[in-house]
Amino acid sequence: MKYTTIMKASLLALCLGMNATYSNAQVVGQPLPAWQEGGMDIHHISTGMGNATFLILPDGTTMLVDAGALDPTEERTKSARNTSARPNADRQPGEWIARYIHKVASKAVVDYALITHFHDDHMGTPTSISRKSEQGKYVLAGITEVAEFVPVKKIIDRGWPDYAYPRPSKDSMMLNYRRFLDWQVKNKGLRVETSVPGRHDQIVLLHDPQKYKNLFEIRNISANGEIWTGVSGITRRHFPELKDLKPEQYPSENMCSIATRISYGKFDYFTGGDTPGVLQPGVPLWHDVETPVAKAVGPVDVHILDHHGNRDSQNDFLLGALRPRVLVIPVWSSDHPGQDVLDRIYSQRIYQGDRDVFATGMLEANKLVIGEMLNRLKSDSGHVVIRVAKGGETYQVLVLDDSDERLTIKAVHGPYTSR
Repeated sequence: MKYTTIMKASLLALCLGMNATYSNAQVVGQPLPAWQEGGMDIHHISTGMGNATFLILPDGTTMLVDAGALDPTEERTKSARNTSARPNADRQPGEWIARYIHKVASKAVVDYALITHFHDDHMGTPTSISRKSEQGKYVLAGITEVAEFVPVKKIIDRGWPDYAYPRPSKDSMMLNYRRFLDWQVKNKGLRVETSVPGRHDQIVLLHDPQKYKNLFEIRNISANGEIWTGVSGITRRHFPELKDLKPEQYPSENMCSIATRISYGKFDYFTGGDTPGVLQPGVPLWHDVETPVAKAVGPVDVHILDHHGNRDSQNDFLLGALRPRVLVIPVWSSDHPGQDVLDRIYSQRIYQGDRDVFATGMLEANKLVIGEMLNRLKSDSGHVVIRVAKGGETYQVLVLDDSDERLTIKAVHGPYTSR
């Protein structure tokens, strides 16, 4: 018995030492150390052209949430109100995302790609400079370009298979995306599913799930106005029936966003696409989707801001319910974030305690308008990586230089203790 106790204590010390080594290996000025089995990495990739978050889960399963690619030929993307392409404009965002994945993943594959909603800054849109696929009859933009360089095994979105809610979409972006899906399903074995709110078994660990049983979960919170109640797999309908609305009153694309909570041990992370929560004048209460979503999600450690921190997001209830210690702002416009949004984020009246806010690419235009409050940001540019320790007890935030592909660490924050 005594020998067994000593051995257990030695093994515990060894594990703690290994975790400490992993934690302390992050050195400013050095490249990002590789992910290690048992840890979880959440990479908020800075391309300047939309959202892209790549996750390496504890057993090595990979997941990509969005792959935005704005049209670089549009006037808005060339103005001082929008961020420039990172690391540069020599390649399109989808290829930069794929190259980033090749650098951080031991096996470059996307097991799950989650498209939160159908906007160009989250999935990519064909442009006059988009290249044609060498495989199928579609062009490369955002997620379709990522898949040209990295195998994608399963895509989950809010519309499969008919893409008819709240109305059919036949714009060039959706037509290209559907041609891509059709070809990949027929020729590459791609699987496509619609996100089902309430489920926690749609996105699961694929390589060693038993090792992390009762420690890891990805919970579908909402999609298309169907929202998990927080009880078992029960959901409720938040939007009115379409038959009771005029077409101009239908839910917007942002309102239909997929929202997801990722849990590992005591650590929780929430991503909600462009879910809105601040009501515009004269609109019905059901336009606030953040409040019922937040009731289901509860407290989290890290939150990537809804709608990039635009002025219709991060309402009081959401922030008070989530109480995030760390917030990440994926920036591509001087509207990200709104000054009133920052006021709410930092407000001790909404919830008390410290909070650290990291932005992927704050613009000078925003700095001129918002001013001193932006000095409180822990980063105003770069890839923002959440590195969760084995078991989920602690995590760090690493800010990486996005001006080249060396993934050099600019700053290390933490370790933070998970809730």
